[in-house]
Amino acid sequence: MKGSASLFAAVDLGSNAFRMTIGQQVVCNRRLVIRKVKSLREPVRLAEGLQGDALDALALERGWQALARFGKHLSGFREGSVRAVATSAVRQARNAAVFLEGAEARLGFPIDVISGQEEAQLVYSGIAHTMPCEKTTRLVVDIGGGSTELIVGRGKQPIFSESLTIGSGTFGKRFFAGGRVDSRSLQLAEQSACLEFSRVAREIGAHGWHAAIGSSGTARMLARVLKANGLNDGGRDGITYAGLLRLSLSLLEAGHVKRVKLCGLQEHRLGMLPGGLAIMLAAFKAFGIEDMTPSEPGLRFGLLHSLMDTGSARH
Repeated sequence: MKGSASLFAAVDLGSNAFRMTIGQQVVCNRRLVIRKVKSLREPVRLAEGLQGDALDALALERGWQALARFGKHLSGFREGSVRAVATSAVRQARNAAVFLEGAEARLGFPIDVISGQEEAQLVYSGIAHTMPCEKTTRLVVDIGGGSTELIVGRGKQPIFSESLTIGSGTFGKRFFAGGRVDSRSLQLAEQSACLEFSRVAREIGAHGWHAAIGSSGTARMLARVLKANGLNDGGRDGITYAGLLRLSLSLLEAGHVKRVKLCGLQEHRLGMLPGGLAIMLAAFKAFGIEDMTPSEPGLRFGLLHSLMDTGSARH
């Protein structure tokens, strides 16, 4: 990429999709901020390819092809200006080493398999840099394809973080096989997520958070669909419990994700909708959330800030 010497790139090998954000550090209102230069997304569906505890051949190939396309955009990037991380699906895969060997060769840069705790901290870092507020204690919910990260923080400092092995992709596969949705499957999925959340609900509540933020693609998808279809009370923005309940009724009436007719719902998100919705409903119940603000910055912005901070320290 032209002028790549001043650019940084973050690559997120998620369980649903692989994403890459290329950014540049600029000064805005006397603060150093990230200006997004390019953003790429590939719907790899890595978690779908977990057969038992190994990635199947099709999932490996989808992942490798996506990273080969990413790699073309990273030509000319210097060492230390790119960080690529793999999350839940690769953490679980018995043949992760096979995948990573082919992945690094195609991307042209090393790939770190990060823990759920590090993932949570990077998610919070990305939000904290973009939504600075030293006094507000925030609960961040990041529902990914294979895991959900929960973080409570104040200002730029995380106070509590936890990673749970529940995600929109894995729940879709477990409870909504083939895209079918009925009241029993939705109830079972929500109950299962509530059980996982109940293990940390008391500790999270003890921190006295005041604002809930959804940092994942799931949260942004839900907020977009709720707004586009007028499902929130009074046409409110963001995510509300009443809006989620109305969305679940629409999904139940359709009976199958392919029959869902909702404005603002992208086709590649259809398979993630039932699982993501069930987990979000459970989060609202378990943590007493009244409304949630979606946020684009998350893991990739956390990676970009860590790269830029390291680069600044070297100079």
